[in-house]
Amino acid sequence: MSEAAFDTAGRVGPGRRAGLFAGGGATLAAGLIFLALALLPPVATLIDDPFLVVTATRIMIFAIAALSLDLVLGYGAMVSFGHAAFLGIGAYAVAILAANGIDDLFLQAVAAILAAALFAFVTGAISLRTKGVYFIMITLAFGQMAYFFMVSLSAYGGDDGITLDARSTLFGLPVLAGDLGLFYLVLAVLVVAFAGLRALTLSRFGRVLRGTRENPVRMQAIGFAPFRYQLTAYVIAGALAGVAGVLLANQAEFVSPAYMSWQRSGELIVMVVLGGMGTLAGAIGGAIAFMLLEDWLALASEHWKLGLGLLLVLLVLFSRGGIAGAIGRLAGRSEA
Repeated sequence: MSEAAFDTAGRVGPGRRAGLFAGGGATLAAGLIFLALALLPPVATLIDDPFLVVTATRIMIFAIAALSLDLVLGYGAMVSFGHAAFLGIGAYAVAILAANGIDDLFLQAVAAILAAALFAFVTGAISLRTKGVYFIMITLAFGQMAYFFMVSLSAYGGDDGITLDARSTLFGLPVLAGDLGLFYLVLAVLVVAFAGLRALTLSRFGRVLRGTRENPVRMQAIGFAPFRYQLTAYVIAGALAGVAGVLLANQAEFVSPAYMSWQRSGELIVMVVLGGMGTLAGAIGGAIAFMLLEDWLALASEHWKLGLGLLLVLLVLFSRGGIAGAIGRLAGRSEA
């Protein structure tokens, strides 16, 4: 199965260029984004705007969550409307363990990964026996079940959420006490997540997953079991989203059931679609664009969601493949 058979939006003819965000260009695009992020704290210091670091940290956390969703949505064609549940599970792993005296980030991350992976395995094994709109609805149902379960936990704030006394430590050291330490830790996790998913999607596993997206019947006919590959991808995505939840809890120093609401799942889907499904660098770019648009439009009007919706409609109508598709077409024209 040739890499050239796929572009940022799905299938294209052999040999067609997919642009900056596809193929080897994805690594270049992501590298440029990572370099810009790494240089942001010194720039924020120069212009005396430390809030830039806080904003960028939150954006990167949601970029990690968007990357995890892109694995199942962009590469596996699994439209999960309950993906935010894994984000919330990771956040609550921090809150619950901290409330019981365990404030080490490593232990919290391990607990979050195990809990999110287990939830993904159980719900994925059930959800993947359905297709299309039924899959969407059952993932939504599981996500809402997790949401209302956390609402019912009055010992941990219930619907009001719970405020953390302090950020987690790392092997006993207050590495995350300052915003700068948390920023570079989140950046490191984002880089590792991208590199890991990049290797995974370019591997035999990734090729089978994309083949399953295109024609599951044919993949099964040539000896592959689509269910196992899809479930594995679903579990990996859930575990990675759980890590993002751990980081989000530390960034906000607050955990709420709202982290796992269906609205949050919808926002993650918008990030992936905005950046370009099936392009990991596009998922990161989509998260950055969405979060910045959210902040800028909110400053302009209290009806900012209407403006965001109109922009998304225009993007879908006139830019197939999202931001990655638009950049790919521009790059193709410049090379012509």
